[in-house]
Amino acid sequence: MLANLDTIDLRILELMQENARISNADLARELEMAPSAVLERVKKLEQKEVIQGYHTRINPLAVQQKLLAFIFIRTTDGFGETGKTTEALSKIPEVQEVHHIAGEDCFIIKVRTEDTDALMRLMRNSLKKIPRIASTRTTIVLETVKEEPYIVIAND
Repeated sequence: MLANLDTIDLRILELMQENARISNADLARELEMAPSAVLERVKKLEQKEVIQGYHTRINPLAVQQKLLAFIFIRTTDGFGETGKTTEALSKIPEVQEVHHIAGEDCFIIKVRTEDTDALMRLMRNSLKKIPRIASTRTTIVLETVKEEPYIVIAND
């Protein structure tokens, strides 16, 4: 999906990405526009699914999610037959991201759990039950140096 965005739309996205709780009045003031015009633009960005939602970013340690791991998954899915596997992976609550990748592995998933015991339970109770998973390789993160949800917005 390519959206036709002008410089004002891009500036709205930048401001909202910095602070999703920015008020419409503050957006209008920053953009030197009428609040009604800004509100209309934001609604159009939502309708076009350029803005896909508003989320609270929670410190994982505050909710005892101390372990971050990436799991590389190889499947027996044939080319173009990954739908059921991706659906099953996406339903696992601890899985934060599912990426279909090129290379020897088919997927990489990002998971957060309380500890290694919880990770092992996830692998035994959830991943093992997905029929087309042939093998997994797990990488446990020792330290996160940078983890940003922000997207670089090119405003030429």
